[in-house]
Amino acid sequence: MILVLRALGVGDLATAVPALRALRSAYPGEELALAAPAWLGPLVDLVGGVDRLVPTGGLGPPPWPGPPPQVAVNLHGRGPQSHRMLAGAGRLLAFRCPAAGHRTGPPWRADEHEVDRWCRLLDWYGIPADRADLALRRPPPGRTPAGVTVVHPGSKIAAKRWPADRFAALARHLADRGHRVVVTGSADERDLAARVAAGAGLPGAAVRAGETDLAELAALVAGARLVVSGDTGVGHLATAYGTPSVLLFGPVPPARWGPPADRPRHRVLWAPGTGRSHPSGAGPGLTLAALPVDRVLAAVDEAEETVRV
Repeated sequence: MILVLRALGVGDLATAVPALRALRSAYPGEELALAAPAWLGPLVDLVGGVDRLVPTGGLGPPPWPGPPPQVAVNLHGRGPQSHRMLAGAGRLLAFRCPAAGHRTGPPWRADEHEVDRWCRLLDWYGIPADRADLALRRPPPGRTPAGVTVVHPGSKIAAKRWPADRFAALARHLADRGHRVVVTGSADERDLAARVAAGAGLPGAAVRAGETDLAELAALVAGARLVVSGDTGVGHLATAYGTPSVLLFGPVPPARWGPPADRPRHRVLWAPGTGRSHPSGAGPGLTLAALPVDRVLAAVDEAEETVRV
């Protein structure tokens, strides 16, 4: 068994897809297991090539129930805790961490893009990975509407949230332009989504926060006209499905978590930067509160124009 540790969230799993696919190619005859939270199961199915999900809520005891795996791969972090969690495996592929007794592997780079980080790790061990291999399988649409514009105002990290009143103003402008706007989020973000929808003059049915499971959210994004969100998992889903998107970054720079710079459908604004939209998001970043609605609307125009040409 090849066991991979990535016990994190949606965006973390999405950025690990090239590495997971590289491991699948490198070990075609072995069972590939992923240690990750159980609720990510529907998204793991959309990655393809993962044979088994080992439910893992975080860092703790070894995640394997029986004999240790032949190879363990640490796609979770730089250690030492995550390294020690996997220490019983026959071989550990991980970043160098003398504190955990792991003296092989490449050094960690703090400013590296998350996709490149794990591709570089595997490349060091002789396993080539394609950083552009980010696409997910398209889920069946089910009961999710197609052609809607997804506005996702929430984030687990408060500093990554654009103000709710600006999301409301943006949603109002988009609705006036003919967009069918839905507001998504987790169950804990339903009040936030309801405030945004009410401020935009949208009907209550436009609030989808807490009403979609992960598979339904993926289907919604895959079939959407447009996605507008902060630096969160929904933005990574838009990248995976090639759905036009406008992603609002701050304080973490998009050079570390943003979409590939060569994909113009995904426009990045890093507040306040230069006040311009750019696929790479290059520029200094301060706070999202400095980002005006008209700049986001201009980025929407840019993203949608790439579909028309």
